[in-house]
Amino acid sequence: MNTHKHAFNIILTVLFLIFAQLGAQKKFVIVLDAGHGGSDVGATRKYENIGLVQEKDVTLGIVLKLGRMLEKNKDYKIIYTRKIDEYPSLADRTDLANRSHADLFISVHCNASTKSTPYGTETYVQGPDQNKTNLEVAKRENDVIFLDDKDRERFASYDPTSPESLIALRIQQSKYLESSLIFGGYVEENFVKKDKRYSRGVMQKNLHVLRLNAMPSVLIETGFISNAEEAAYLASDKGQDEIAESIYDAITSYKKRIDRNQKKIVEEPKELPLKNDFRILLMSTPNKYAVGDPALKGLNYILTIKENGLYKYYYSVTNFASIKENNLKTAKDAGFRNVTAVSFIPNQDMNTGYYRLEVYTGKDKLPSSSPILKLLKDVERVKANGIFYYTYGNVKSLEAATKLQKDLEEKGITNTTIEKVYK
Repeated sequence: MNTHKHAFNIILTVLFLIFAQLGAQKKFVIVLDAGHGGSDVGATRKYENIGLVQEKDVTLGIVLKLGRMLEKNKDYKIIYTRKIDEYPSLADRTDLANRSHADLFISVHCNASTKSTPYGTETYVQGPDQNKTNLEVAKRENDVIFLDDKDRERFASYDPTSPESLIALRIQQSKYLESSLIFGGYVEENFVKKDKRYSRGVMQKNLHVLRLNAMPSVLIETGFISNAEEAAYLASDKGQDEIAESIYDAITSYKKRIDRNQKKIVEEPKELPLKNDFRILLMSTPNKYAVGDPALKGLNYILTIKENGLYKYYYSVTNFASIKENNLKTAKDAGFRNVTAVSFIPNQDMNTGYYRLEVYTGKDKLPSSSPILKLLKDVERVKANGIFYYTYGNVKSLEAATKLQKDLEEKGITNTTIEKVYK
């Protein structure tokens, strides 16, 4: 009898743990990020009547007040990027939010201007810059990446002006942009209606602290420290309490909206890969262009294939229809208007020809001391219309040709072109 009772208790315990875990999984996870911190003080001003006002102190005060309000609600799980005067890198803030599978990321900041007259609140969501007058906001918030080695390494190679970056930004943020805009709208609406503040609106801006987040995310500029009246408000308990409460009410409204829509959400079928690869044909021309040539309009991931005397320039490769369409749009946005998607069958051998590499073209004949002639055997030379063409290799598939091209690059032979030869 005791054995049965013990087994029954174990079952109850297991069921309790399962249901407890399920309940825990339903919590709405919010990451609160108090902007700046530690050696990064952010915007700062000193006034005779209120003393020194530092952005890092104001943001921490608001976040801690907001967190205490949220922690009273058992439906929320609150995670802080910092609760003391320290500087977490932008990478750490993003990684924390992504590891936590957060449902919402809120970064709290204060604005500043070289003039003392600007005032009001702004909320930013991640996206291509839509408001050119606010470039100083992005510059100020992004400049802190140089404070941390991890940030420098992660963001150093990122060029926000390149066509690939812009389209990647659109793709990455399309899933979360609408939700971020909705939440940002609630925040700014509350600042106006509840706190009688002036709202400068919800805007899109390319900000590093939001760029890699896999959830709806906003950066709230709670007011201008450079404005004496707003600085006093931001530094006061009354001001911080009101700001925190307005953000809290915005979270509540947003959560209710999500709960209402949850029942309507139908999971989209997973996109299946296409049978063939697709590359975007940018142009066919007798002219040969090197990587980085202005004729390629800043696009990377270019595959050049010479065919029947013409150089064909292909952009990117994918076997997913949605990415193919995005690649087409990227090419058109870059300035190529008459682009088309061309199908490539993976690992298909040429039955009526072969691929080789064009390793050099020029008006001058290569000297015997040329590294190309020294490193490669069986290089073929042809002269046509006053131009010398040096070619190498004989492989059956495009994949084999690209591998051969990579092998030559490792030997120091660069700027080669794959050529398709018909028998």
